Amino acid sequence: MTQLSDFPITRKWPAQHPDRLQLYSLPTPNGVKISIMLEETGLPYEVHRVSFDSKDQFSPEFLSLNPNNKIPAILDPNGPGGKPLPLWESGAILVYLAEKTGQLMPRDAAARYETLQWLMFQMGGIGPMFGQIGFFHKFAGREYEDKRPRDRYVEESKRLLKVLDDRLADHAWIMGDDYTIADIATLPWVRNLVANYNAGELVGMDSFTHLNRTLAAFVARPAVERGLNIPKRPT
Repeated sequence: MTQLSDFPITRKWPAQHPDRLQLYSLPTPNGVKISIMLEETGLPYEVHRVSFDSKDQFSPEFLSLNPNNKIPAILDPNGPGGKPLPLWESGAILVYLAEKTGQLMPRDAAARYETLQWLMFQMGGIGPMFGQIGFFHKFAGREYEDKRPRDRYVEESKRLLKVLDDRLADHAWIMGDDYTIADIATLPWVRNLVANYNAGELVGMDSFTHLNRTLAAFVARPAVERGLNIPKRPT
């Protein structure tokens, strides 16, 4: 029978609790999706910090789990059929954990597909566009004299924020009264746009009143507060 110790990644990050789901991550917008999800569901897990400073994501051990060298990734010793399941891509992991626990995903088929629709909206739009703002506004791209690339992503991000704000005008959460993986996928990116990329003024964040209301409710959740700091940053 396959065990966690059969996976090369456990040689670099040994499992102290091999009966628990193993999370390989950092507290980035994509990484905290999974730590928040795990905190919300109460599923036991063990976290391993993948240090970008040490280029852990390019190590043979990490690449054996995720050939795309991105966090987060998981290794669940209790996957389908009782066999270990290695999995990467945050959206796929969210769907898997929702189905595994029976939480944070509507059971009604139509509502389930609508939730997946909003999940894909985050993965295909929110994440990539906000990430480009981070590059051009805060990181290396801010030195570029030509601001047209930055402005292009700013305008597209404003459009995406308005889509969310309009949706939340008469919804407490993206799917209405029910808090789901669509919120867990999307709201860390909105928070990061303001708190880390310092782009709130650039995108006119104050004008999105409904989105700001929902974002405040999101960060006030105890599981979110914990998940945003997992794995803990070095002191």
